Amino acid sequence: MKLNPNNTWRLVQERMERESDPKTRRNLELVLQHMQQEAKGDIEGVVATLCNKPKYVSHDMPDEETLNPAGSKDAVRSFYDLTIVQTCANQLELNCDRVIADHEAVMTDGVMRMAYPGETLAALGVEIDDPGAYYLYQTRMSVVWPIDPESGMLLGEETYTGTDGFEGITERKITADDITPLSI
Repeated sequence: MKLNPNNTWRLVQERMERESDPKTRRNLELVLQHMQQEAKGDIEGVVATLCNKPKYVSHDMPDEETLNPAGSKDAVRSFYDLTIVQTCANQLELNCDRVIADHEAVMTDGVMRMAYPGETLAALGVEIDDPGAYYLYQTRMSVVWPIDPESGMLLGEETYTGTDGFEGITERKITADDITPLSI
């Protein structure tokens, strides 16, 4: 099992390169930039793609305040710090097999994989056999990237997942060699 973070934006970039409508192309460019900055762990680069009052919605856990930051870029910074930076789970791949884009939003759909360090999972109470290894969170995920009509920037992300990506995570062990380096 391998993880290739470069797959995250491959289809978005291909679609963007074919897009002739300037507004739709701009929307795809924003999503591409957001994805690449996220992969690099550049939270300020991620926040730069957002409107001033962004809203993230995790439709699978709408009552979990941490996963649904809203109203400010600082709330989004805190979200990324807690879910990506502090967990060291910044190695991720959304292997898209569908990208839909128009003037109001972009939608990406595919298999999400995140490499969680064994030490992080152990700290979360997950019994693992190798704290030095990575373990893959894996689920089907759709992301709607709405565009703020006033600023033309991303309003945020709305995510939908198919299953609990942590289910069976201990059976999806990988090493650092199984993670393809970024090529941005």
